[in-house]
Amino acid sequence: MRPDQLVLAIDTSAAHCAAALLCGDRVAVRVEEMAKGQAERLVPMVTELLAAEGFVMADVGLIGVGVGPGNFTGIRIAVALARGLALGLGVPAIGVTGFDAAQTEGAEWVVLPAPRGQVYAQRFSPEPEAALILEPGAVPDGRVAYLADLPVADFVVAIARLAQARAGGAQPRPAPFYLRGADAAPASDPPPVILP
Repeated sequence: MRPDQLVLAIDTSAAHCAAALLCGDRVAVRVEEMAKGQAERLVPMVTELLAAEGFVMADVGLIGVGVGPGNFTGIRIAVALARGLALGLGVPAIGVTGFDAAQTEGAEWVVLPAPRGQVYAQRFSPEPEAALILEPGAVPDGRVAYLADLPVADFVVAIARLAQARAGGAQPRPAPFYLRGADAAPASDPPPVILP
């Protein structure tokens, strides 16, 4: 990847809509706090950000996307857009977990908010381990990086920088990273009768 290649990063894994552009040392960010409406707002936000910086969608050379954990529907919005843009533009898309984006130098654990008063936690020191769902008081003592302490603008820029660092190697297509199933229950109504 060229150092001057334009990197677009997007994230809708929580109550926000966020996008960042990296081009060499140049960084531009847009963040809007919103509980709903990310699906309608994300594409216009990206288009506005590109235009404000003098770019068009065809200038994008790499896409980074936050894949969660987080809001079930929000994650799918950003991942679907990243995969669609990557396919349409013929550029790579790289998924970045919230744990990786929120990790700070020297942190043993990274902790992200989860529903029902719980937290998602992943231990990174001495070696990365599988992510867990914990009660807030169950996070062991040590150096902890909390996503809640990281501004959303810094978070989406971290996604862009990690995608840029991982570019060039074989990467799987971005996919949602969930630690629990959706809270939605299956429909209890019988399926419709299909007439011949």
